[in-house]
Amino acid sequence: MKKTTLVLVAVLFSMSTLFAAGTKEQGTDNSLQKVLAKGQLVVGLDDSFPPMGFRDENNEIVGFDVDLAKEVCSRLDIKAVFQPIDWNAKEQELNTGNIDCIWNGFTITSDRLANMTFTKPYVSNAQVVVVKKGSSFTSLASLAGKTIGYQAGSSAAEAVDGNPEFKKSLKQIIEFKENLTGLMDLEIGGIDALVIDLLVANDNINRSGKDFMILKETLTSEDYGVGFRKGEQQLADGVWNQLVAMDKDGTLAKIATQWFGADITVVGK
Repeated sequence: MKKTTLVLVAVLFSMSTLFAAGTKEQGTDNSLQKVLAKGQLVVGLDDSFPPMGFRDENNEIVGFDVDLAKEVCSRLDIKAVFQPIDWNAKEQELNTGNIDCIWNGFTITSDRLANMTFTKPYVSNAQVVVVKKGSSFTSLASLAGKTIGYQAGSSAAEAVDGNPEFKKSLKQIIEFKENLTGLMDLEIGGIDALVIDLLVANDNINRSGKDFMILKETLTSEDYGVGFRKGEQQLADGVWNQLVAMDKDGTLAKIATQWFGADITVVGK
């Protein structure tokens, strides 16, 4: 009996110690204070992802998400620092501390939610298929036996994986480091179609005037959010609260209209 009692006490002590440690860990989220103290938020992005984030003719990083991040940081009285990253290694960049967040048309998915902390959605989007005008492709089924492409590590890849029948029907899938490279390959006939974000596809077609068209049938709908290291809820809330304030005073709608011609945001709606 005495031995049993001692074992029970030891088990209870271990459990209480673990609980206390967990409580302490949860209670020491000072992610916002750290960013405020260093005076900057390092934003990881793909700098070839118009209109969310890309380089202009002067090689300056610009875009819709760039303007949002700049405004949020201005209201927090810190500087926004934009760090181009390999999109296929974005989680590693975040977890190693090279960046403070991922903010660049970043789709909220169940897998990412399991490994990161996100803001609420601020924009709704979809994964679509872009083909050349005049081609015989009018639906997903019409691409059976053909070659498609998408950006490695992107939501487009996840959307294709989430449609196994469509994926199985394809002849080949080619991964690109950047969407712009994929669009160039589509233009010269290297691939038959490119899976890409709807907002990005519309922007590229409108600005480039290329002979592309978007199939009406989408692969999936999705939401954009800002991603942070798992457990950094304080920092996520700090950014989100500023986006809410920007919605209330009209700044969010103004920035969206400058880039898209209309307010496409979903904050407060």
